[in-house]
Amino acid sequence: MFDEAAAAVSAALDAGAAYADARVVVTRSESIEVQNQNLSMFDQSERIGLGVRALMGSSWGFAATPDLSADSIRKTGERAAAIARASTTVAGPAMQFADVPIVQTSWETPHEQNPFDVSSAYKTDLLVNVTATMQAVDGISIANGSLNFWDTNKWFVSSQGHRIHQHLLESGGGFGATAIGESETQRRSYPQSYGQYETGGYEVVRAWDFEANAERVAEEAVALLTADEMDERETNLVLEGSQLALQIHESVGHAIELDRILGWEAAFAGTSHLELEKLHQHRYGSELMNITADATLPGALGSFGYDDEGTPAQRVDIVKNGTWVGVLSGRDSAAVAGLPPGGMVRGDGYNRLPMVRMTNVGLLPGEGSLGDIIADTDDGVYMATNRSWSIDDTRLNFQFGCEIAWEIKNGKLGRMLKNPTYTGITPHFWGSLDRLAGAGEWVHWGTPNCGKGQPMQTAHTGHSASPGRFANVRVGVRG
Repeated sequence: MFDEAAAAVSAALDAGAAYADARVVVTRSESIEVQNQNLSMFDQSERIGLGVRALMGSSWGFAATPDLSADSIRKTGERAAAIARASTTVAGPAMQFADVPIVQTSWETPHEQNPFDVSSAYKTDLLVNVTATMQAVDGISIANGSLNFWDTNKWFVSSQGHRIHQHLLESGGGFGATAIGESETQRRSYPQSYGQYETGGYEVVRAWDFEANAERVAEEAVALLTADEMDERETNLVLEGSQLALQIHESVGHAIELDRILGWEAAFAGTSHLELEKLHQHRYGSELMNITADATLPGALGSFGYDDEGTPAQRVDIVKNGTWVGVLSGRDSAAVAGLPPGGMVRGDGYNRLPMVRMTNVGLLPGEGSLGDIIADTDDGVYMATNRSWSIDDTRLNFQFGCEIAWEIKNGKLGRMLKNPTYTGITPHFWGSLDRLAGAGEWVHWGTPNCGKGQPMQTAHTGHSASPGRFANVRVGVRG
């Protein structure tokens, strides 16, 4: 597909673009859902198309087509250039591009078994068996499970000389049990509330051992119906890894997107409380807070070889010993800010304009284990698995709800607590981080549903985290 992409670039240049690039994207996907041992949804689809970016002066133009005939490709390149030209009627300084290596190469997701080589019947049977195990627990009304797989090929060509082919494989899924009481419902999920997704093949699903965890998950859902409500108070909060991953996503990941910081983007998730002139000065959290954006992590959902501008995957320090030191950027935003490009620009399929997106924005591990943290806590609560989230449009004030919690007394887990919540203000909350589990419990949690932009784009992102403790957090807040 290099020839098709190159033809689109040539058409945009002939129409007056100063720079152009094009992506041909072929995505094959499979989704399987089972509820109460019955197949409720099975979908296999394939999309193919081409997207073209053209730059004139200060303005981008973008156009896309699913028709890869020579005439359609030429017209799409010309249309991208025409849109860029029309956009230049709003005056602005000429757009600059940060330099990146010009390469002609290929990259493929490391994997053991392509999930599309595993029979659909085998994958469906796994979910049927898991829901049967959960239904066998007295009190479970709804048991469901899902699996999702993506196989994506991209061919990228730029007018600067890039020719990059990538083959990306992403796999995962999850399940949950719902118990219905007289006046409430309770749910427990595994591995996290919307499943766990990683780059790799079917081995990702096998590693999480759904069948071994199904009964426990169902029993916890039933037990929550009679558990005590959490009291509102200020205490030590210990967060399980997947909940801490979502905390990173919402209060760090979106806030460090350079297009939001520059005021270029405000749709869907708002702007940012961060100010570029305070880079290397702003105190984001405690000394234990070390955040990186690392698209090179094997198995993490936000990993790839090159972004959709041809910038190589890399690791960028974001927060170092509590101080904000880095951003998520593209070639244009990095040039404006005077920073090196981070390789964080991706588009949702062929027909969306690539934009700054999270890669793997993760919290580096500390020392010890979750057990050590609990043993070191005289009084507190331990919360697990996200249930709800709310955060303002500058990523400062937030409230999260979890599926389950346990009180901590004298270094041991005590009563199960239902409907747990906690609230805080981003720099104060991260400033209270005082314990962090080590590498043995560090997981590359995957978020397959990160929304941004208008029209909305969905990105697959990763957030590495191990369990952590935060001091003096307000918990049990209602409303």
